[in-house]
Amino acid sequence: MTQSTHQQTALLLQAAPQYERRDGRRRDIVNHGISVQESGNTRSALEYLKAHDIDPQVIERVLLEPNRRRTPSAI
Repeated sequence: MTQSTHQQTALLLQAAPQYERRDGRRRDIVNHGISVQESGNTRSALEYLKAHDIDPQVIERVLLEPNRRRTPSAI
């Protein structure tokens, strides 16, 4: 890569929001909620996630905006 390409990549990385899953348990709960939605319905998934104290903004994002979901981690 050229110096210019390295600089462009660095700028893109700085501009992109840095989200990191910090809590494996919550990750698993959210992933299960998504599975509940896919195999059942959104209301059931919503109730499951609420019962496990998942942040309402996260619930909204993962259930209503699937294109904004994070990619599954390799953990």
